[in-house]
Amino acid sequence: MKNKIKERVLLESKYMLKTGDTIRKIAKKHNISKSTVHKDLKERLKQIDLELYKEVNKVIKHHIKTRHIKGGLSTKKKYLKMQ
Repeated sequence: MKNKIKERVLLESKYMLKTGDTIRKIAKKHNISKSTVHKDLKERLKQIDLELYKEVNKVIKHHIKTRHIKGGLSTKKKYLKMQ
């Protein structure tokens, strides 16, 4: 794996742990696709640093568990604006 990719993966993972942001927010912040961020954090990071991968994976799993709540709140907010 190229050094540039390793640096990007580590930057993304440390940013996620620091801020708790979602994959979409990280992709927007670093100006790369969410597919790339997802692959970086779920596949490449595991090869680079297993302990860091485990910590990042906890954050990702938390986002997955709470996404239905966030979606419901967004929908509620949308319809309240329409009224």
